[in-house]
Amino acid sequence: MDPPPQVSIQGKKLEMQKQDADATVYMNFMKSHHCYDAIPTSCKLVIFDTKLQVKKAFFALVANGVRAAPLWDSKLQSFVGMLTITDFINILHCYYKSPMVQMYELENHKIETWREIYLKYSNHFLISLPPDASLYDAIYSLLRYKIHRLPVIDPESGNVLHILTHKRILKFLHLFGNKLPKPSFVQRQIQELGIGTFKNIATVPQTASLYDALSIFVERRVSALPVVDEQGRVVALYSRFDVINIAAQKLYNNLDMTMEDAIRSRKCYIEGVIKCYHDDSLETIINRIVEAEVHRLVLVDRADVVKGIVSLSDLLQAMVLTPAEIGIGLE
Repeated sequence: MDPPPQVSIQGKKLEMQKQDADATVYMNFMKSHHCYDAIPTSCKLVIFDTKLQVKKAFFALVANGVRAAPLWDSKLQSFVGMLTITDFINILHCYYKSPMVQMYELENHKIETWREIYLKYSNHFLISLPPDASLYDAIYSLLRYKIHRLPVIDPESGNVLHILTHKRILKFLHLFGNKLPKPSFVQRQIQELGIGTFKNIATVPQTASLYDALSIFVERRVSALPVVDEQGRVVALYSRFDVINIAAQKLYNNLDMTMEDAIRSRKCYIEGVIKCYHDDSLETIINRIVEAEVHRLVLVDRADVVKGIVSLSDLLQAMVLTPAEIGIGLE
């Protein structure tokens, strides 16, 4: 005997409510925690005055093992932006001619000079949040403005308290999210969920020059490049962070070297090629990316041919913003 129609309708409503609650677990977690909650007890913060020479600034980033620094303008008595590895890449790409021509601009430019030149071509302004803003707001800002570093600034003192990143936010969720009910969708395959980038993947042949790689960074605005052999198999991963070590090793006047040589010349910490597959679950992906402390996984087939990239941005978009019906249109 069929159940009364109202019972079926009620059952469907309850099932839909359960699915909605399941989908919004991570979104609600981020909305209920503040930026201040994710700031580690101890961390390093480097700040540059805009009058500092660009070259010295990048040496300082390398020496302190940080990837970006807030910029202080002593005339305005305020923070005006961030100096990141992207700036270094843009400077190298803009001014490099050949190994025989020294880059005067890198040797002598002050940060304020570079900003005057660069700001002519971009509407760059400092994006920041107060410590009491929600982590949801932080994720929205990171993804909406396609930035990787978000300063948390005390509105009363004007001091920068921390630089929040995708990596820090996901690690915070991983540390404290075990108290949350585990959503069923984390058991689904990454391919089924459609999380990641699978078309027009930016890669660089190992025979290409380092300058070619910089061009791809600038034009495609990606944060890392799988280095591939002739069969399209991934042999290494070259990230933006690797580029800044060119400054440390003073190799920036020889950008004609092959990617093979550039990879071989790396002497510091190297982010390995951490891979994943289409049939890996979302939970597997999250655990692997957090435990390896990397910013992305290279999605490959069983022959190690590159098929996609799954980044921290992709994960946060799918876990937090998509349930809120916000699509940022990530690259």
